[in-house]
Amino acid sequence: MSAQAQLAEAISPNELRRAFSVFPTGVVAVCALIEGKPVGFAVNSFNSVSLDPPLVSICVGNTSSTWPLLAKAERLGLTVLGAGHSELCRKLASRTADRFDGAAWTTKNSGAILIEGGALWLECRQSAAFPAGDHEMIMLEVHEAELFAETDPLVFHQSQFRELMGDA
Repeated sequence: MSAQAQLAEAISPNELRRAFSVFPTGVVAVCALIEGKPVGFAVNSFNSVSLDPPLVSICVGNTSSTWPLLAKAERLGLTVLGAGHSELCRKLASRTADRFDGAAWTTKNSGAILIEGGALWLECRQSAAFPAGDHEMIMLEVHEAELFAETDPLVFHQSQFRELMGDA
């Protein structure tokens, strides 16, 4: 029996999801204009990768119907969502809702969409993609960054949105 098969028997996907939920993450909106319409989704598998060259990564489920559309974009807008974006995050994660209903956003000349009220805006270009189990790891080259230091990020922990606590 292979090591991968042994690991698969050791823990179920639901148990692993619950285990991973104890690690707090930010939530990032990945968006662009596609054929004149806003397209996007939310990910919590976002990481900084390299300063030189400037790279970040996201992971996208192989069953995503949104990523094949976004993958065609010249540039992607990545917004680290702000603490007040929990409702918007739910819409961006939905398969049926109007994902941009009530959202304030801006579009760059490249077609990248950035969400108003975010903690960080990144304008990126896809540079590589790697298979990663039931996901695909996407490497993105960062072309522009704008930080909003006064905005607390949206935090996802144990399947709930949470707030950061200030210094005591």
